[in-house]
Amino acid sequence: MGMRAADDAEPPSATFSRAYFDGRYARDPDPWGMATKWYERRKYAVTLAALPRAGYRDCFEPGCGTGELTRLLAPRCERLLAVDFVESAVGSARSAVSEFAHVEVRQATLPEDLPDGRYDLVVVSEILYYLSGDDLKVTLDGLLGRLEAGGDLVVVHCRASDRRHGYDGFNVHSSVASRPELESLVHHEDEEFVLDVFRRSGECP
Repeated sequence: MGMRAADDAEPPSATFSRAYFDGRYARDPDPWGMATKWYERRKYAVTLAALPRAGYRDCFEPGCGTGELTRLLAPRCERLLAVDFVESAVGSARSAVSEFAHVEVRQATLPEDLPDGRYDLVVVSEILYYLSGDDLKVTLDGLLGRLEAGGDLVVVHCRASDRRHGYDGFNVHSSVASRPELESLVHHEDEEFVLDVFRRSGECP
């Protein structure tokens, strides 16, 4: 695997716009192949296997896309809130989880529309590298403020060892790992993606 350093790329100067994502979904209802690509299926399997607990009470999944991971998380949670800011993706995700009465899918924008609840599991997949440095900090502050003490944060993102995408999973996860309130439980890194599971220590504000 190619070597990366935490500071070898900068976050985007501006968070990717709603128009960018609306355009991707307008051209293809599953623009990242969440339902078809081996990369995605393998990543989901590793993510589920990395969860330290058999079940969770309340899960929050921002940036759920078409709901493929949401559907797999649902049996592990008593309640699950998934959000995305693309209307068509929200519709697809609702269809994907229609059999689960305890799952809610909403349209929401990060970091402005973070929910008010507290969660013992937050799962963040393939969205943090789209955020500007300021929005990344605000989003992480908001997510950790909603994660209960003893709760688990899962982050999983594409790894670009050849730096073709610049700011990638390696850089993003280095930012998350630097947060003092998080204890590392699981770290997985291969040629395609990085996955970390952190547990929130201490008292929540």
